[in-house]
Amino acid sequence: MKKTAVVYSRKYLGHDPGPNHPDVPERLEAIMKELKNSSLLNTGKCSLVKPDLANIEDLKLVHELNYIQLVKRCCASEGGLLDIGDTVVCPRSFEVALLAAGGAMKAVDLVAAKTYQNAFAFVRPPGHHAGSYYAMGFCIFNNVAIAASRLLQDYNFDRVLILDVDAHHGNGTQDIFYDTSDVLYMSLHEDPTAFPGSGFADEVGKEDGLGYTVNIPFPYHVDDQIYLQAVNQIVVPIAEQYEPQFILVSVGFDTHHTDPVAGLALSAFGFLETLTRILDLASRFSMEKLVAVLEGGYSLSFLGKLATAAVAKMAGISYQIQDRRSVANSRTRKQAQKIIEDVKKTQSSFWEL
Repeated sequence: MKKTAVVYSRKYLGHDPGPNHPDVPERLEAIMKELKNSSLLNTGKCSLVKPDLANIEDLKLVHELNYIQLVKRCCASEGGLLDIGDTVVCPRSFEVALLAAGGAMKAVDLVAAKTYQNAFAFVRPPGHHAGSYYAMGFCIFNNVAIAASRLLQDYNFDRVLILDVDAHHGNGTQDIFYDTSDVLYMSLHEDPTAFPGSGFADEVGKEDGLGYTVNIPFPYHVDDQIYLQAVNQIVVPIAEQYEPQFILVSVGFDTHHTDPVAGLALSAFGFLETLTRILDLASRFSMEKLVAVLEGGYSLSFLGKLATAAVAKMAGISYQIQDRRSVANSRTRKQAQKIIEDVKKTQSSFWEL
């Protein structure tokens, strides 16, 4: 079995939301440039894999047909806004979004078939804000939700963990799986009051999914220590009790302190320590089956290094990254501590914490 698949296509650069939009094609160019400069792809432990296009039936695993057709019509009509805010499409965006969903599916296929131990799908546009019938937050189709649904439908898994470490709450992913126990959705994110308006601690799922949604909404500017405390005290013990058969990670590198879009203050160290804990969970519960899917991350000066460090960690390759570590002020630490305790109290109705 090969170690790590890096799923990527230059066609992802064809989605162009226009000038001054954060989700620029240069994001993926920065990642691929650093990956190649690092020589990771020449080690034999990780390799590039091209994605396949998703089809309409694949999208219908999570999206309503009317919404899919709306996206297609909008792109065919020279593009424009898909929502009332910031999700912009161009004529090529529909095909590129199909390829993004296909990239996430390709990654889970490779890992589920044991061709690769794990995989990172470097796709765009991102997906975790897209719901079954709406676009939002730069996201068109929900790549990670489609991948999870493929695992449930085609591979007969019934315990899939989606861990969302983007700086923003994955409202679309939560909505899609809110009433099922087949997917445990856990998200660590900044205060969602301003955006996307969901992801508070009391959102815990409903019906069969009651207790299978876990939200940790941090105050702005939390540091590595606070973030890892939540990972160690909430994420890890709940995942251990759930015993996932497959782990999906919505990876947003916008948690980094240099990111211009988000308001957290993690360093590369904090992100990599989090990834280490996730990989440990995969080794203990899912036979190392883990797929990461790119969501946000807009600091072009650090994005390539962070992504390359993630691939190196997944492949077991040494890669050095220099970064500074910020320290949250006492007010932020106090607010964060209260939130962590509130989440633990809420989730203690469903899990032993």
